[in-house]
Amino acid sequence: MVQCSGYMSPEYALDGLFSIKSDVFSFGVVVLEIISGKRNTGFYNSKEATNLLGYAWRLWKEERAMDLVDQTLLESCSRSEVLKCINVGLLCVQEDPSDRPTMTNVVLMLGGETATLLNPKQPAFVARKRLSSTPSSSSSKQEAQSHNELTFSLGEGR
Repeated sequence: MVQCSGYMSPEYALDGLFSIKSDVFSFGVVVLEIISGKRNTGFYNSKEATNLLGYAWRLWKEERAMDLVDQTLLESCSRSEVLKCINVGLLCVQEDPSDRPTMTNVVLMLGGETATLLNPKQPAFVARKRLSSTPSSSSSKQEAQSHNELTFSLGEGR
């Protein structure tokens, strides 16, 4: 499985289509990276490996979003501001571009000019990787599972 380049929107990565919401997706990834101190291209969690977007989404759904915050920020941050930033970051990385806010709305939300924030939908590229229990020829292969029915294949040379 190929991880999309950390900041690439799904519509561009899959179909080569760039939309006015593609930059919003990239911005959302950067917001979540800043908050967590981790890159989107890494994998997190020992039981079930996932990328940063999947990890942030799982913590959000479990109402443990503050667990995403880098330890160096915890001492000096405002809990409500950090939760707002995580919410906005997740709104920006939603799979469907029409669900993502515009950059103008992102600025308004982060500036506190929006009374209530919407609940985000599942982000794009939330995939899990597990080692397959069935060995293939001389080595075991990794099996990818996708939560959003996106599949990526990478041909490998001999």
